[in-house]
Amino acid sequence: MRTYTTAQNTGLRTTQCDATAVHTAPDGTRAYVLLDGIGSTEEVREWTRTAARRLARAASRRADSEAGLRHIYDSYAAEPNRQDPYMWRYMPSAAAVVAVLAPDQRLKVAWAGDCRAYLLVRGITRRLTEDHNMRRVLPPTPRFPSGGSRNEITSYLGSGRTDDETMSRYGHPAIEAVTIQLDGPCRLLLASDGAYEPHQDAGHDLFAEVDEDLSTGIALRFVDAAIETAVRASLAEGPHPYADNATVLLADIG
Repeated sequence: MRTYTTAQNTGLRTTQCDATAVHTAPDGTRAYVLLDGIGSTEEVREWTRTAARRLARAASRRADSEAGLRHIYDSYAAEPNRQDPYMWRYMPSAAAVVAVLAPDQRLKVAWAGDCRAYLLVRGITRRLTEDHNMRRVLPPTPRFPSGGSRNEITSYLGSGRTDDETMSRYGHPAIEAVTIQLDGPCRLLLASDGAYEPHQDAGHDLFAEVDEDLSTGIALRFVDAAIETAVRASLAEGPHPYADNATVLLADIG
């Protein structure tokens, strides 16, 4: 029986530039990847799909999400155009999250950007990642209730900045990681911001939204509901509807 599923909805963007990938190493270590491509072009779409596959292979073979992400991050960062003061902004890139489940039931998650990983177990939703965006750098205060923009990300796959450079500028490294020792069955949820933000903003319970068997189409209903919710919210604020690409990966693990 397949233990994971993915789903996407393009929303009101012109091109679906998110991507997912799963790769299992010979020893059984499995990597789950979700990338949120920055932009809406065919070039970004193809680059993101290739990068997701590369990242899944690198992370599973190293049995380490952080090592895999750093390997792929560094390989892209070394490209001359990404170090060029003019050309770097035209290079394809993506927010990234990768989770690796080892045979000893250690789950390690690494990320660069604002894609999220959640662990859902016994009715509780635990967020594992911390967004790399300006909302984190400039959190809301009584004087500035909105804080920094959550749509301005501060790290991503395809950036040419090192950990030290990112830390100096934004107060966090380019890549972060967390390790969890699983003690029983649970569900992993990876999501792009277009998938989790509408549910979060509407106050939806994420556990309730995905608490069904994977074979029932729950992943597709999750992203479809995110788009519907985003469109309704945008129309409540003005005449122009908006909904980002929405992508989710669900996996039963442990």
